[in-house]
Amino acid sequence: MKYNAYSEYKTTGIEWLGDIPVHWDCKRLGGFFSERREKVSDRYFKPLSVTKNGIVPQLESAAKTNDGDNRKKVLSGDFVINSRSDRKGSSGLSRLNGSVSLINTVLTPKKIYGPFVEFLLKSQLFQEEYYKYGKGIVADLWSTNYSEMKNIYLPIPPCNEQIKIYNFLKQEVSLIDELLVKQEQLVNLLREKQQAAISHAVTKGINPDVKFKNVSGQWIDAVPNAWRVMPLRYAISKIEQGSSPLSDNNIPESNDIGVIKISAVKKGLFNETESKKLFADSDFDARYIIKKGDLLVTRGNTPELVADACYVKEEPQRKIMLSDLVYRLSPNKKVKAQFVCFALLSDYMRHQIKLDARGSSMTMAKVSQEHIKSWIIAIPPINEQVEIIDFLSKQLAEFERLFDAVHKLIHHLKERRSALISAAVTGKIDVRNWQPNAKDAA
Repeated sequence: MKYNAYSEYKTTGIEWLGDIPVHWDCKRLGGFFSERREKVSDRYFKPLSVTKNGIVPQLESAAKTNDGDNRKKVLSGDFVINSRSDRKGSSGLSRLNGSVSLINTVLTPKKIYGPFVEFLLKSQLFQEEYYKYGKGIVADLWSTNYSEMKNIYLPIPPCNEQIKIYNFLKQEVSLIDELLVKQEQLVNLLREKQQAAISHAVTKGINPDVKFKNVSGQWIDAVPNAWRVMPLRYAISKIEQGSSPLSDNNIPESNDIGVIKISAVKKGLFNETESKKLFADSDFDARYIIKKGDLLVTRGNTPELVADACYVKEEPQRKIMLSDLVYRLSPNKKVKAQFVCFALLSDYMRHQIKLDARGSSMTMAKVSQEHIKSWIIAIPPINEQVEIIDFLSKQLAEFERLFDAVHKLIHHLKERRSALISAAVTGKIDVRNWQPNAKDAA
């Protein structure tokens, strides 16, 4: 959809705003908000979380403290910003009374329309400007205090225009959000179909005419007659655990030596760029170099991702070592590494993995070598393994093509959403004559 621009603009001299409509004001943030600093207890003001989706009742996953009497008061209509992660969109207009941790900045709008504020202060342009006013050592420890942010210049349209911009964005953004939800649902559906294809192939094979035998108490109800069901220890000859010498977060160049992160192993695919540069070449250990044909399994991760597996299809472009959070499994001569990889991704194997995952914190569960050796696996004859590998490789390539197309559309929709909000709240499009859809106006 094409939108009209205003007929006259004036120069603000503010980089993030550029030119604004001639009848808009450009004033410092501090003139339109007061900071709420009142300390309260979460016994009387329910704890809230500041998230990308706005202000919500405290999430179960939120870090809890014993200092519940030392929190900031929030009232409905306040705008709350997580001073350390607003660049990630963690902010919003609260519809709830409650309390937040002291790291958050609580603002009470005055002489400005609250719902318009939410779109303005959650816009990508404002988030980047807000970040510039902060200070810190690294991005994750960066924060912007109210004493700095109150000096940020804001574009301020007349009050009736603020309401019009809010109503326009509420409708247009909701339409984009509906499309995003549908695309996310499509991704989930594709993942379910992909998982079903893998699980069926590694337990039932790809021959529809084969005869089956029952397998009692082995996580699988039945397998083809020629298949063997056994603990994984009888299918592999060796398990190695890597090393994690000192390294930084920079991706190693072609002449550097790297150490893989656990994110290099993801749903059957190996991504060598998910690695860290080794500080000292003297720490390189040739025993742990990753090569084509390796079967890698993560030793630690979240319960959903621990023991994720991948098969290294191509020779890495640089020297990369196995880390101590990743195992390398070497199957025996009668078992194909890529088949074991597919089996580890299947439903019946994931069920065993979840039962064995251990850890003091379930945000970092781990599996041991003995766990891996005890998992039950169904092994077809070698020639059938090759057929299944070829079949699933083609199937997964098609799924990846579909995933790529959907993710590109999701990225485009998010960019469109962000650009539309930024354009509306900074006066780059004129919505004064915009009318809501009939169903929204009713």
